[in-house]
Amino acid sequence: MKIIEKEISVKDLVTKSNLPASDYVINPYVGCPHGCRYCYACFMKRFTNHSEEWGSFIDIKRCDRAISRKKLQGKSVFLSSVTDCYNPYEEKYGSTRKILEQLVSIDCELNISTKSNLILRDIDLLKQCKNLKVSVSINTLDEQFRKDMDNASSIAERLNTLKVLHESGVYSVLFMSPIFPGITDFRKIIESSKAYVDEYWFENLNLRGSYKQDILDYIKNFYPQLMELYNNIYLQGNMEYWHDLAVDIEEYCDTHSIKHINYFYHKELVEAKLNQQ
Repeated sequence: MKIIEKEISVKDLVTKSNLPASDYVINPYVGCPHGCRYCYACFMKRFTNHSEEWGSFIDIKRCDRAISRKKLQGKSVFLSSVTDCYNPYEEKYGSTRKILEQLVSIDCELNISTKSNLILRDIDLLKQCKNLKVSVSINTLDEQFRKDMDNASSIAERLNTLKVLHESGVYSVLFMSPIFPGITDFRKIIESSKAYVDEYWFENLNLRGSYKQDILDYIKNFYPQLMELYNNIYLQGNMEYWHDLAVDIEEYCDTHSIKHINYFYHKELVEAKLNQQ
């Protein structure tokens, strides 16, 4: 698929965050060529006037204003919430690296999330960050399923990225997201990676908007034995599966002394944060 590239000017790269664990977010790009079939960020098209299919365009943000040290000092910052800051076009434009060059001297809590091994290019800067966590998203060990869902780095590359980060002294997080009911095996993923992962984050699959039917059709075609389960969760709204899985994850992680955070109830966490403001 041909990706439509466009450079755009913005007044500020830093925006206030409603995410539960972040004060601010930085999104160096609009759009993402990873084209994840389950990507919630496709809603951004409503605000950016893009008529193109999600995953087929990338806007490269250009900003003349330096990132404010005063604004971010002592705050938590997330890179990135509605794009992958290490999507393939980062290799060409270097927007994320330029941002990191500014952030290394700011005493903030920095979280970077990616599906790409391109982040290893910036290992020199990552090692300079004072309070950094890097999370790499992995929700399967089945490479074919991964290919069906996104155009990002392979599972082997992501696992190696976590290993290199950990061995370089960078705090490594395996973000098991989104967990697909009946498909994602959290135990196998932990067993395959626990030697070089400092912490695990868990997030369930939410289906809404334009991609809901696409995912349900995919399950019907490739995992027909799971259709009853998916209908129960996503058409009838039964949350029992997630409640039970949350208990299983908690018991497993506690038994094996695995540091973890469960973000299953993301909506409730966001609402709680808004109520505190």
